[in-house]
Amino acid sequence: MNAPHTTVSDGTLRVALLGCGNVGSQVARILLEDADNLAARIGARLELTGIAVRSIDAPREAELPRELFTTDAESLVEGADIVIELMGGIEPARTLILRAIDHGATVVTGNKALLAQDGPTLYERADAAHVQLSYEAAVAGAIPILRPIRDSLSGDRITRVLGIVNGTTNYILDQMDSTGAQFADALADAQRLGYAEADPTADIEGYDAAAKAAILASLSFHTRFALENVHCQGITSVSAEDISAAKDAGYVIKLLAIAELLKDEAGDDGVSVRVHPTLLPREHPLAAVRGAFNAVFVEAENAGELMFYGQGAGGTPTASAVLGDVVSAARRMVLGGPGRTETTTGHVPALSIDMVNTSYYIGLDVADQPGVLARIAQLFAEHGVSIETMRQTIHPASDVGAASAELRIVTHRATESALATTVKHIQDLDVINAVTSVLRVEGL
Repeated sequence: MNAPHTTVSDGTLRVALLGCGNVGSQVARILLEDADNLAARIGARLELTGIAVRSIDAPREAELPRELFTTDAESLVEGADIVIELMGGIEPARTLILRAIDHGATVVTGNKALLAQDGPTLYERADAAHVQLSYEAAVAGAIPILRPIRDSLSGDRITRVLGIVNGTTNYILDQMDSTGAQFADALADAQRLGYAEADPTADIEGYDAAAKAAILASLSFHTRFALENVHCQGITSVSAEDISAAKDAGYVIKLLAIAELLKDEAGDDGVSVRVHPTLLPREHPLAAVRGAFNAVFVEAENAGELMFYGQGAGGTPTASAVLGDVVSAARRMVLGGPGRTETTTGHVPALSIDMVNTSYYIGLDVADQPGVLARIAQLFAEHGVSIETMRQTIHPASDVGAASAELRIVTHRATESALATTVKHIQDLDVINAVTSVLRVEGL
């Protein structure tokens, strides 16, 4: 392993860029167009030595000098002081990042999937090599959230982080809320506008948000969490009827990434990391986050409540986050000293979703008969789940079916396990046609 670059001897830092998609092309453009301004802030020039791509002739978002492009990523990495990885995916990104770290280069990445799957390996390798691994762009695009958690709040104790960290799902849910659209129609609209990919699975099933939740939890609680520690549920089961009922009750539904400090059964600290559709009171700050925007709400013992809001995706906004990491790392290299490592001093265990204690929203389709409400309320009481509000809508009998009622129940706080047991027993009642939805409620 080569010695890390900790000082700048010739006034220049060599930068290798891996990937030239929407974000990478904007990073390259800024490095070239704003070279003088960046040099003034850093105290050294950033020299873009090359851009590794799969195809040199592929169309780009920005006009860039052809001579910068190469398909030889390995050689480019070995000659760099700073490596910016924006290829995405697991391989070859992982191998190239490890090669850069072993070479002694600072690494800046926006690869949330890789960090969530194999972040601990990368962090440990960077620690051992005394180099910096930065990844502000991996969560919430242009929003500066990771550095504030890592640095500004390092003297505080974070207790909970709630985030809207996926613009695609936020746009879909916002359209359903504001226009009454069905899920499929809102998704098609998001795809037409470029907010959703042709294959939107990673977004609508919550996988993208789960990767970001693992990163947020790792920084917030000084423990390395991986994707396998995150309970994940997407938005495909959220119906227009759910949205409408939530709206009538004063709530909005958002896909939230949540990392929360809890107590386990023995009274010891643990962390729940989860992603799922969530009802929020409309007065909650996150409820007002519209369209494809992102926001992260942080609760700390001394700082109280903080919210970070802004563009969560897009080439130029995300490039801003990448360049923020590059300038910060380059400035450190000019001044000398080891890379900034993670403050993973704790070893707080990840808790099962069963340990979560929150409120719930349950939708039921039931027979319109005397005594139904009493039987349902009795089951809730038997399992220690208290009902806060209940709304009933009667559907009269028709040629296609008997009379039925639609019940919308919001509970007081209860454990996930108690709620699951309650719902299971409710499903067994002969007066229940269907449990139409079970959603968690936050912000009460």
